Amino acid sequence: KDDGRLLLNGNLQVSPMDEYRSHEALVHPALSAHSAPRNVLILGGGDGLAAREVLRDRRVSSVTLVDLDPVMTKLFTEHQALSALNGRALSDPRVAVINADAYRWLEKSERRFDVVIVDFPDPSNYAVGKLYTTSFYRLLRRRLASGGIISVQSTSPLFARQTYWTVVTTMESAGFATRPYHAYVPSFGEWGFVIGATAPYRVPEKFPAGLRYLTPEIVRGMFDFPGDMSRVPAEANRLDTQVLVQHYEREWARINHGG
Repeated sequence: KDDGRLLLNGNLQVSPMDEYRSHEALVHPALSAHSAPRNVLILGGGDGLAAREVLRDRRVSSVTLVDLDPVMTKLFTEHQALSALNGRALSDPRVAVINADAYRWLEKSERRFDVVIVDFPDPSNYAVGKLYTTSFYRLLRRRLASGGIISVQSTSPLFARQTYWTVVTTMESAGFATRPYHAYVPSFGEWGFVIGATAPYRVPEKFPAGLRYLTPEIVRGMFDFPGDMSRVPAEANRLDTQVLVQHYEREWARINHGG
């Protein structure tokens, strides 16, 4: 009818009814905080929705999108309704789409980027969990230009509190100064993100025109955590431990089974 939903491996990824909330929250607190975000890297995000938000910022001159799945990027480039949802971002001449494993691509690439948007699925298995490890974030940090900023989709700090703060601790262990934040997305509930900065981060006071959700006032409040989502002790997620996947499985199993 008037709704359509994308699921990957049985997990909801996109609902057109409210996806703009999560993608505005993922992109603009990092992108708008950078003084000159000319070159932007998106890891994951094969639906083109993060790319749509990045392209709202007219300071951006090039976007490199690296997504493992060519079926996803083809679908959201060629399907009429889905390409309309992302504003035909994947066909924009400023966007280069690369279908590759993000970890291996970063190992080989010598390019540097001003802003990186990390839009991977939740760490529900070890193949995805490697993209949330200290080694991955160190690799990503080497690909940042001076003053670079990253933003990471980081599951729910309410429903998967230990998982969320493990992501934060992992990024800090890789050398990032972090600014955790969250937003309410009706299809998902309370959802978490983390900014990783290499220079002092300041919450932006101005955003591109046309946003449906974010305002400077709303964004300032997103960095405040109530008691039931506040920080808990966590160890860094490493390739040889993958504790993040274990936390994720335990916490979401409790939610999904009513425990």
